[in-house]
Amino acid sequence: MSPRKKSATQHSTLNTQHFSWPVRVYYEDTDLGGIVYYANYLKFLERARTEWLRARGFEQTALAAVHEIMFIVRSVSLDYRKPARFNDELEVTVELREIGASRIALQQLVRRGQEEMVAAQVEIACVNTISFKPVRIPEPVIARIGKKT
Repeated sequence: MSPRKKSATQHSTLNTQHFSWPVRVYYEDTDLGGIVYYANYLKFLERARTEWLRARGFEQTALAAVHEIMFIVRSVSLDYRKPARFNDELEVTVELREIGASRIALQQLVRRGQEEMVAAQVEIACVNTISFKPVRIPEPVIARIGKKT
């Protein structure tokens, strides 16, 4: 098995969509104390969001080329609960919480088995690739990632 698995799990229950992406902790991810450097969790969360979009049929480069949009992080709040260590196998989840006209609210977790290591509330905004001003999320994107609230 490769260090970073190339598969993901996803399932839907009612209006909640759940997506999971595996991440292995490498030496480069850790600090002097041998635990994951706090800022690296943001990278793990970003990878999972990118794969979440990809699993729904959207490459970010294609969103930019076809729809002239991109998603940027508007806000993020992290709750560090337990440290992850070198060589840990983690699961990073993405759960859709809400979709607005130009924003998406997500709940993300980083887990080691059943242990929650980090909990994150993330809001991403849909912006024009030229002006960086907020724009409506295109209907084809909304249709694939979830329902409007």
